[in-house]
Amino acid sequence: MEKLLALAILSFTVGFSWSRRVSVPSGTLVRVEGQALSLRCEVSDFEGPEEQDFDWKATRGAQTVNIISTWEPSFPEQALRGRVLSGDISVHRLGGSVVELRIREARVTDSATYTCSTPSTDATMRGNYDSDVQLRVIPNTLSLAPQVPVNLVTEGRSIRLHCNVSQNFTDGIYLSVTWSIKKGEVLQEDLLTFGPDMGVTVGSSFSRRYAEDEMHLHLDSEGSYSLMLSGAVPADQGMYVCTARQWTREQGDWKKIQEKTAVMGDVTVIPTAKSLTVQVLDNTILAQGDPLNLTCLVSADDLAVLGLEVTWLINATQILTHFGRDGVVTKTSNVLSMSQVGEGDFTLEIQRVELSDMGLYSCRVGAWVQHSKANWYQAAEKTSTPIQVLVTLKDPTFTVTLDSPRIAQYPGDPTELVCQVRNISHLRGERLGVSWFYSSSTNEPLAIASMDANGALMPGEKYQSSIEAGLIVVSRVEPIAFKLRLLHTTNVDAGEYACSITTWTTTHQGTWRKSSDHRSRTLKVSLPSKSPGLSVVARTVRQAISSGSTFEMSCQARPKNLKEGVALSVLISMQEGVGSPSHKLASISPDLVFKVEDQHEHSKQDSLSLVKTGREEFLFRIRGVQATDRGFYSCEVVAWIMQNGSNWVEVVKGDSNKIQLTFEHKRPIFDLSINVFTTSVLPWETVKMECIVSVLGTPTNTEDVAYEIRWYQSWGSDTVTLLASMDRWGVVKKSPRNDSSDCSLERLRAEMFVLNIHGTQESDAGEYFCTASPWMRSTTTGVWSRELDVTSKRVFLHVKFAFWDSMKFPLLYGACASLFVGLFSLILGLICAQCCLRDTTHSPRSRVKLMDLEID
Repeated sequence: MEKLLALAILSFTVGFSWSRRVSVPSGTLVRVEGQALSLRCEVSDFEGPEEQDFDWKATRGAQTVNIISTWEPSFPEQALRGRVLSGDISVHRLGGSVVELRIREARVTDSATYTCSTPSTDATMRGNYDSDVQLRVIPNTLSLAPQVPVNLVTEGRSIRLHCNVSQNFTDGIYLSVTWSIKKGEVLQEDLLTFGPDMGVTVGSSFSRRYAEDEMHLHLDSEGSYSLMLSGAVPADQGMYVCTARQWTREQGDWKKIQEKTAVMGDVTVIPTAKSLTVQVLDNTILAQGDPLNLTCLVSADDLAVLGLEVTWLINATQILTHFGRDGVVTKTSNVLSMSQVGEGDFTLEIQRVELSDMGLYSCRVGAWVQHSKANWYQAAEKTSTPIQVLVTLKDPTFTVTLDSPRIAQYPGDPTELVCQVRNISHLRGERLGVSWFYSSSTNEPLAIASMDANGALMPGEKYQSSIEAGLIVVSRVEPIAFKLRLLHTTNVDAGEYACSITTWTTTHQGTWRKSSDHRSRTLKVSLPSKSPGLSVVARTVRQAISSGSTFEMSCQARPKNLKEGVALSVLISMQEGVGSPSHKLASISPDLVFKVEDQHEHSKQDSLSLVKTGREEFLFRIRGVQATDRGFYSCEVVAWIMQNGSNWVEVVKGDSNKIQLTFEHKRPIFDLSINVFTTSVLPWETVKMECIVSVLGTPTNTEDVAYEIRWYQSWGSDTVTLLASMDRWGVVKKSPRNDSSDCSLERLRAEMFVLNIHGTQESDAGEYFCTASPWMRSTTTGVWSRELDVTSKRVFLHVKFAFWDSMKFPLLYGACASLFVGLFSLILGLICAQCCLRDTTHSPRSRVKLMDLEID
């Protein structure tokens, strides 16, 4: 008897430690009329099937009405059936033990205490079978009335964003207001949010402006909310939006229950650079010693908010004086002064002008806008159109002559030209400089080099490398004479030469400035001997007749009027067709160094060769030609002479005729076929599909061909999924799958590839096809090339679903388990009845899917 009593106590203790629990949201929920709402109900620690049923009821005062059930269609009250049928009230299952009651448009009359109950599926009654939640639906009284901001705002001014928000006071309801901006297609960005807890949240892009007090929030007791943006910048341009939200506190967190948004309007910020204008008054002609007065006029749409920096320039680069935002003037000379005589009116004055003061004067203005009390940024900078200031002075007079004491007789000989000043007068403290020019019959004059007042040499762009290498020398041989020397004259140096003598005078700043320019007549330089020439003839030595054979071409140079000592270089070029661009293949330098020119041809370096076979003859060879080698080949031969013992200088060059390389190239034809052992399978079976590649036409060694294989599944013409792929090295890649089935790809032979689908599911039904990318290896060069892709026909796979085979074992296991639990419960009840000497009867309500239990 004591053992039976202990067993009963143990069963009673276990029953209380594991009991059913039905839970809904805690506290009172507040929602807004017309908004969607949902109530969640979850049951845990229960016995019976995993999918539980739920009943929802509502209690208002003493009246309780049935709302909706997950299993009984006739459960709703008559007054609510219309809303249930229309979908306004619905229950959605989130899981086997979790449901959600949803109301699409809440009504004030929906305020009530909602009860979620679950019918018993437990062997004994323990825990709770229902739970309540209080719902309060308040009227929709939130209104939003923004004021349209000023449409056009000048940069640096303020933008005022005013939004009126009103609502009826409701206990537990809080309000927040958000200002946002939308710029074109960019997503809307928040500036600032006030509330719901009286706090302020600033958008990440505006945190600096808020910290520097450039964003102000103004509130009043009438529901008026204003946001002020000071120091407007062009980035503030866009469409502004005001959003009001209602919040409530649920389980310690904020819950948004309503949101309304209104467009305030577009704001355009006019950049300062658009309205800023700078101008200097008319041109001025002065005599030496006269005073110079210039005025810089600055205007803008809102000049009062700008801080101006004004700089006077001469010849666009030299700074004369600077006027800062703080009014401090910085000067470069004591003979000039600057002042501000009015708003946007700045003057420059030079007491006595000199010849060095002549030039182009301009006024550069920087407009600054104040961000905050201590921060400024430059909004725009403009420079006026320069005006010409002329100073009349009697220039020095002289004539310039250009002579050639030495002219080259053969290519490579030196040439000397002398530029000299004669009959000079009125030269008082000035210095002389020189500039050398060259021109041909077809080109504009080019600057060779120039020498300034200090003797500094400035090479021309085209002649800089020659001057730095010492091939061209510019020097001053006397105070009034300059020399140009070409160390090695070639045919390209023939043409017309001229020199220009410039005078330099000092400025107020102690620098030298060019004051006058005198140019000489042109002098023609040409080699007295016949012009050198070079003709090149290309001919075919060996014609390639098929892919893999050898092609040979010779290049024969025929020089004319070239002295002994010249060296030849050759460059081989190729064109794919007439009119197409040519690219360089290989070359031999004057030092007989072979080089593969095209980086894409380095893979063919062993098959390309270029050798010198005679004094003026070269041989070019391609071993194992491919289809890509077909085209037109030509030679370019250049004659060179050695200078200074180490530098090669080009004398003349010539181009050959074009030789065509062509032959018939037969490509194999590839075909794909699919072999499927069965096209209709049951779930969980394995499907085997073979993709077989066949070669038509030219026979191919299997070691010289490889394939890239890809298997696809499609559900129509628009939906195609890559299942698996194998590259030509045999590496397999599979796409990720969401189903329980899996696939594998293997190669049985060189031309057979098998796709296996393991554990097929219904989602595996559909069309299957494969594609192949053949790769061919050249038998001569060993280079792999990709052929055209081929695609197989499609086959359809059908997956049959056997209902009885999938359900018979679960039904058998369930029946056995139910029989065992029933017998065990009956025996346990008899034992407890004998021990406790009392009858206990519990009859929970009987429903479909529920179990009748009786304990004696």
